Amino acid sequence: MTTADSSVTSGPALPHGWRRSPLKDLCESIRTGPAMRASDKGRTQADGDVPIVLPRDLRGNRVLAADPVAVPAMPRERARTLEKHLLREGDILIVRTGTVGRLALVTGEYTGWLYHHGLVRLRTSTEGPARAAYLAAYLGSATAQGWLRDRSVTAVIPSVSTRTLGELPVLLPPAAEQQTIGATLAALDEKARVHSEIARLTGEYRDTLAEALLTGVLAPSHEPGGRA
Repeated sequence: MTTADSSVTSGPALPHGWRRSPLKDLCESIRTGPAMRASDKGRTQADGDVPIVLPRDLRGNRVLAADPVAVPAMPRERARTLEKHLLREGDILIVRTGTVGRLALVTGEYTGWLYHHGLVRLRTSTEGPARAAYLAAYLGSATAQGWLRDRSVTAVIPSVSTRTLGELPVLLPPAAEQQTIGATLAALDEKARVHSEIARLTGEYRDTLAEALLTGVLAPSHEPGGRA
């Protein structure tokens, strides 16, 4: 531990083998996304350039990007100069301006993408003390989210600096327990995402069906509980 911050060193007694540590000591890097230039704008993933994760894409602790034609992208020649900002599986993205604290654990399909300046990327080391899935789950907890809200600057738009983020105290169990906790909560996040997607598609189907029924394009079934 490199700091004597009382918010990290103090608190209730921990279970055997657990410890508290500032977030910065658990990360290989904490890096803000690159700023966009005027010349970078106007491109999308559909153009074949390097796509960019936006803050709006972080939902349900996962990255859920839009259709390629709606995903902004960086020209490849410019992206080649930003290699240190490329994402890889296991990175954690967290919103630093606006809805501070919303986050996502990056999955394999977003490897090689860039990320927006309004996001911070946390990268853990495979040899380090923290497992990415556990850390993402902890950062989404009520304790961590409350800590971030309390320390956000709210002049116009709420924001949190990478320095402040690095001081966030994390409760860290032994590696085996981290793996179990992270895997359990990640599985529940995935179930929630699937149910959310089913609800979205069901809503779209309902709207399409309603339009057809209410305009006479489709005749309703007269059987109780029947399908049109």
